[in-house]
Amino acid sequence: MRHLLPTRLSALLALALGLTLGPARADGPRDEFFWLGEINKATAVINTEQGLLDRRLTPLITAGLRQVLRDGQQPGAKRPASVITFEPLLIQAAGPEITWLHAGRSSQDMHATFRAAILRDEMLRLADQLNATRRTLIDLADQHRATIVPNYTNGVAAQPNSYGHTLLGHAAGLERDAQRLREAYARIDRSPMGSTVLNGSSWPLDRARMADYLGFAALVENAYDAGQISSVDEPVEAAAVATSLALHTGQFIEDVMTQYAQARPWILLEEGGANTYVSSAMPQKRNPGLLNATRRDASSVLAQAHGVVLQAHNIPPGMSDAKEVKPNTSLLRDTGAVLKRWQQILQALRVNRERALDELNSDWTASQELADVLMRRFQLPFRVGHHFASEVVEYARAKDIRPLDFPYQEAQRIYAETVQGSTHPAQLPLSEAEFRATLDPVAIVNNRATVGGPQPAEMTRMLARARQSVAEQETWVRARREHVQRALARLDQDFDRLADSAAGSAPPAK
Repeated sequence: MRHLLPTRLSALLALALGLTLGPARADGPRDEFFWLGEINKATAVINTEQGLLDRRLTPLITAGLRQVLRDGQQPGAKRPASVITFEPLLIQAAGPEITWLHAGRSSQDMHATFRAAILRDEMLRLADQLNATRRTLIDLADQHRATIVPNYTNGVAAQPNSYGHTLLGHAAGLERDAQRLREAYARIDRSPMGSTVLNGSSWPLDRARMADYLGFAALVENAYDAGQISSVDEPVEAAAVATSLALHTGQFIEDVMTQYAQARPWILLEEGGANTYVSSAMPQKRNPGLLNATRRDASSVLAQAHGVVLQAHNIPPGMSDAKEVKPNTSLLRDTGAVLKRWQQILQALRVNRERALDELNSDWTASQELADVLMRRFQLPFRVGHHFASEVVEYARAKDIRPLDFPYQEAQRIYAETVQGSTHPAQLPLSEAEFRATLDPVAIVNNRATVGGPQPAEMTRMLARARQSVAEQETWVRARREHVQRALARLDQDFDRLADSAAGSAPPAK
């Protein structure tokens, strides 16, 4: 190194090029250019302090890097997104000697590192919106804890339920998505830096300190795994999170859309704005534009996510097909946009409680309760009670009789025929008042005793737990973000100290 750049010449060159200016702060986006800058700053600090870089080069290296980073913050400036386009700017600023920074490095590990760092940021951005959507969903569930509505299975009205309980079911799906996101983040939040191409380097690089400076929680330990296997897994895992979120969004939308096919829906979007739009031909129509657009966008996210998987399919290790920053960033941002639209849907929903209850009372969604009550209170086998209830429903539908209007005498007759020839009580053991109460949707919901049911006490418990879950996720996001910020601030401080010390020790120009 001595024959390339004597000490005095190093300092004079740095001063002559005007490279001993003050600190260059990375105020721009945390893009590829940003992270290449951070990697280079960390390399300068670590390798200088550990003797892998000659300190006589420090003024040249630190000042040249400062210049490139400062130039990249100017309006309209180039912000190269690869090592082979970033390095020429370093050489232009300080000459080829600055490429001593590249000792023991490769575009393979540097690109794997900035891809992981950018994906890590995007996962936290997505987590923010997921938290906001979950909180809105839980707030709406709280508002409708006592709103009794029909639920549907196999596309058919099934049982009465609290709408708040239904919404908490959707919130539980999003809670699992939050868990998936945290787990995927932990595997993304590992530094490949220092693995070089695929088997490390003869230079004894301090990979752990590099990871710490860049805010990573751990290393991708195996150098082959770092750039060849793990760096493909990471976007695939992110795509899996996006897939689950899109699926849950679609399920919710389709549940709401069931109402829009009815002449008298009990749940609609508030009219106007971006929520609905009118038909050009049919005056009565108010099309649910927000629902349709959100479903479309959720389907687009699914297509993008499957694209990541297909790109990672049947390729040799290390190929870049599924790794590119732009499509993976777009996927996660588009997923966040879908969650934002879902949040807007929740804010625009209008539930007609009276209409929902009327629909329940116009059909026999409470009929299973007859079988349950007869079994629980009178030890009638469930299948016998189920057969009785089924016969009641068949008779009522044939005669167009609503549940609350069903003649008690007919119920007694059907029961007697059902149990005829058996050892069960020959007379219906429910009084008329008990029979009618058993078919009351509100009573059914309030009398549920199962853990996780819609009864008031369980709703209170589950709402509190759901809010706690969101709060814990918000704390987790904040802690991850602060960890990265502290690490980068420490890197800035140490790099500035190194650069300022080098500039101060350089002899004056003659």
